[in-house]
Amino acid sequence: MLLTGADILVKTLIEQGCDTVFGYPGGQILNVYDSLYMHQNEINHILTAHEQGAAHAADGYARTTGKVGVVISTSGPGATNLVTGIATAYLDSIPLVAICGNVPTTQIGSDSFQEIDITGVTLPITKHNYFVGSVENLADTIREAFRLAKSGRPGPVLIDVPKDVQIAKCEYLESEPVKADEPKASKDVRVKEAAELINKAERPFIYFGGGLITAQAQNEMLSLAEKIDAPIGCSLMGLSGIPTDHPRFLGMQGMHGHYASSMAMHNADLIVSLGVRFNDRVTGNRAKFATGAKIIHVDVDGSELSKTVNAAVGLRGDIKQTLLALLPLVNERCNSDWQQKIAELRREEEGYLDNREGLTPRSAILTLNKYLGENTAVATDVGQHQMWSAQNLCFKTPRRFVSSGGLGTMGFGLGAAIGAAFGTKERSVLVTGDGSFGMCLNELATAVSYNVPVVILVMNNGVLGMVRQWQTLFYNKHYSNTVLNRKTDFVALAKAFGADGKKANTLSELNEALAEGFQANGPFVIDCGIEKDEFVLPMLPPGGSMDDIIVRLEAEE
Repeated sequence: MLLTGADILVKTLIEQGCDTVFGYPGGQILNVYDSLYMHQNEINHILTAHEQGAAHAADGYARTTGKVGVVISTSGPGATNLVTGIATAYLDSIPLVAICGNVPTTQIGSDSFQEIDITGVTLPITKHNYFVGSVENLADTIREAFRLAKSGRPGPVLIDVPKDVQIAKCEYLESEPVKADEPKASKDVRVKEAAELINKAERPFIYFGGGLITAQAQNEMLSLAEKIDAPIGCSLMGLSGIPTDHPRFLGMQGMHGHYASSMAMHNADLIVSLGVRFNDRVTGNRAKFATGAKIIHVDVDGSELSKTVNAAVGLRGDIKQTLLALLPLVNERCNSDWQQKIAELRREEEGYLDNREGLTPRSAILTLNKYLGENTAVATDVGQHQMWSAQNLCFKTPRRFVSSGGLGTMGFGLGAAIGAAFGTKERSVLVTGDGSFGMCLNELATAVSYNVPVVILVMNNGVLGMVRQWQTLFYNKHYSNTVLNRKTDFVALAKAFGADGKKANTLSELNEALAEGFQANGPFVIDCGIEKDEFVLPMLPPGGSMDDIIVRLEAEE
């Protein structure tokens, strides 16, 4: 059938199974928006308050569903407003397709109104990007973008569509939804080498990240852990990958990870790492990282192998398929001495936990846990509240922790929580801080307009807490520009947007607010007051090793 480029674009999105897109219209994308209007019964468009919020919403949708998230913007500032969201998805390996309008091809390079070379701008933060110069190439370009976004190591792909390409017509032939590239195991010789190392290990530790969730290899990892009698830890991106209460799970590892998990990795003689990067927040001083351990590193992206720490065996391949090949070669064993050491580390950790009475950051998150369903997605922004959440939230279902890890994007949370609610078709939660929330609260308008059921817990300490923590410990308490002193009333602000909310300065008030929020028909903001000098502990000092880990602070230190 003969269709315009705009109609081809929308029809191809529908063809690829896309049921929800997020975006913001503008002059150079109006033809696409006209087509979206004509197809509104087949595809749902969510109008956000800002293009950055749209990108984060598409990201949250993708993280919770495993599907490709789609965001649409106009040219110029509309396109550049997507950049932070695209970079966030890129650093966390999230499948995203960003579609931007642009000036007509005849005006490219002439500094036309709202013209920008968005493919050049986003080249370092996309898996690939496309400038579509002909309507005949449009449908196949979109299909290829979807395939790339979800194949191998997922990531964002951008498509730049000039105005005249949207207007031009050509024949459109519908096609089947594209499939991701077929997953393949690592080479047999590497798998055998890994099995030999595992069979010699006396203190094995399994460490997984977001790549394990993408590969849906949880069961295979658990089978390996049972067979070799190993404890399990994860990165920030791995949270929710397996149930938090699994008896072998020690929690998140790293700078603000669980003490037992971080120390178990430090004391291991073998680390089996699955779909995870060894970034600086994990290793600290790399020269002193797990010096007694050999590392087996399995990742679909070969560039990650031995990139930051040397792997004794690097296995490039799909994690699920590689583990299926590995399991028959591994000997079943019982490591009683190692398990005794793990039990000791757990007891030590119990002694370091913040068990103070009243409203504390930890008690606030533990209270939130009581209201979470098995399918509730929890998004966070970035800062102390993110780490308190990572340390204390309990999950039963994969893909339910939605947080910016690699880029550390303040302002990510509310858009992501909105996208998560559309993805799961259930109530979502945002845990944020007053600093982060100030960057993204314009998306309250979106949440209210679409009656999105999202509970927003603002951990309000009046400061930029994580930066202040560093200033306290490492900068002689020089609190340069981290005391906000803002007079914002978040509950009044919520009401101004058309939402509802409550203040909570005690545990009982927080319980009441959460109970009301989880019954609300739309968004509900809880302004939860905490002290400005609360710390996230444990903490690995920057450049330090596990020997330097801070587990408690003396009063007034």
